[in-house]
Parts: sequence; structure tokens; C-alpha cells
Amino acid sequence: MSDDLSCPECKTTKYRNPSLKLLVNVCGHSLCEKCVDLIFIKGTASCPQCGISLRKTKFRLQVFQDATVEKEVDIRKRVLKDFNKKEDDFASLAEYNDYLEFIETIVYNLTYDIDVEETKRKIEQYKKENSETIVKNRSKISRDEEEIESLLEFERERDRWRTHTIEKEALEVKKAKARSKEALVDELICSNLPASEILANHLDERMSIETKQAEPPKPPPIRPPVQAIFSTGIKVGKGSNVFLPLPKKTEYPAYSYIKPSFDVEGPSLPPIEKLQSDGYLNHVRGIDAAEKAGGYLPIYPCYRALQEAFCGLFYDPDS
Repeated sequence: MSDDLSCPECKTTKYRNPSLKLLVNVCGHSLCEKCVDLIFIKGTASCPQCGISLRKTKFRLQVFQDATVEKEVDIRKRVLKDFNKKEDDFASLAEYNDYLEFIETIVYNLTYDIDVEETKRKIEQYKKENSETIVKNRSKISRDEEEIESLLEFERERDRWRTHTIEKEALEVKKAKARSKEALVDELICSNLPASEILANHLDERMSIETKQAEPPKPPPIRPPVQAIFSTGIKVGKGSNVFLPLPKKTEYPAYSYIKPSFDVEGPSLPPIEKLQSDGYLNHVRGIDAAEKAGGYLPIYPCYRALQEAFCGLFYDPDS
């Protein structure tokens, strides 16, 4: 959180109070902790900026610098609890994309207070028409959630194994030290060797035991039980590296690339492959190795600058 942020109510800044914590509610407007305690002393009050009735228990720590982002995140979480359909619930990809676009429209309208009442009516109508599907999908764990849960279970299992191994090795080291002390006493009593030589031998043995104790435990010989699924749709067989057959999808037509075209309402742009030979790049700065490795080439900003320069030169507002 930057130093120029401040509470809109008491005007306290992060610069003057480094421990300042801004809190946000469902309306997206932020307040510092002290102002929340003063204004919402009875638990419920109105937002000083928009006048919406708020509850003190609904305030949470502001994570993002922009309060609008906080508002959008909160709205998105609430909307997705009801709009929880998956791609498998639709007959075609186009219907699923329309559904996602409908969700984004709702989130945008609620975030920026556009047709709020109409948007809320659409939400209530959707909940009424899809009540059974909403309840069913809430109880159904998605494939991504299953994979995440499998990874978490693997991490928990590895932590348990590591804890058990460390405790077991610590107990063995403790017993080894006790046996070494007993052997040292017995040898000092019974052996004819000088005491300094006996102590030196046992010192080496003790150093070996402590070195073994300091070594980190080896990772457990297990793997997370996650079935890999590639973007092509190929699944890896469980317990082996053999690929299962590629699933056939006959309901979608084969993809064919169509080059986009648009009218810039201006002079025709030179071909992008001729920018170098025609001298357009003479006044464009060069690039270093890091930029080139990242995929950046001078032709891209040059071509975009030409587009912006030519666009609209032939535009006639009276036509």
C-alpha cells in the first residue's frame, strides 16, 4: 500500500501513520480501522460516501490499492456462487461463451452502478429458473478442485512423512549418544589406552553422530495422485506413462484460420515484411538481447504507429 493513500473520512495518510489499515465493504468505499470503530459503533450505519447501509462485520482488509478492484472482487465472488455452471452443462461452446459474457456484464454493471435494479432482477430471475442446477453444482467438486485437493493431500502426506522421519531420526541420535557415553565410561574404566586417545576416538564418533543429525531427511518416495490432462485433450494413463487414445469430437467443425481485415479509413498500410527494406525502421530504437528473447521486435511498435497515423485520414463526417 503506497504512502499517498489516505482515509477519505479522517484524511489520515499512510505516510503520517505507517500502521494505517484501510478496510472496505460491499460498496467498495474504504475507511480506516478507527473510523469504522467510531461510525459503526452500533454495528450498522451508512457509508459516509454513498449512504448505503452497511454492517461492521462485513468490513475486510483492503488488499488492492484501487478500491474499485476490491468491490469487483467481492461482487464476482458473490455472483459466481449462483452462476456456477460449467462447460459440460451447455450443448455447445458458443452457448457457454454467451453465458460467460452474461456473467461479465452483470459483474461490470454492479461494479460501476449501471442499471443496478435491472441487473438484480436478472440475477433473481436466473436463480429462480436454475435453482436445481445451482444447488447441484454447489455440491459437485470440479475437476480443477479435485486436482488441487489431490495436490494438497500430497503436501499433507509429505509433511506427515517428514515430521515422522525427523522425530524417528532424533530418537535414534539420542539413543546413539547415550550408547556412546556408556561406551566411553566403560572404555575409560577397562581399557589400558591413554585417556586422551580414548577421548579423541569418542570425539570423532560423536561428531559423526551430530553430522548425521544435521542432514535433512530425503523426500518421500511418493508422487501426487494427479492424472495429467493436456490441452489437446489427451489423458495420461494412471500409474503409467502410456497415453490414452485422443478423444474424438465430431460435434465441432475443423478450425480454419481467417485473416482479419478492417478499413482504417485512410491510406493503405505498407506490408509489415517490407518495413525494414523501405526504411521505416531507420528511426526506431534498437532492441537488446533480453527484449528479443521475450519476443519483442521493432516492427510491432512501428506498424502500430503507422496504423494510428493513417487511421481516419479519409474519414468524412458528412458522408
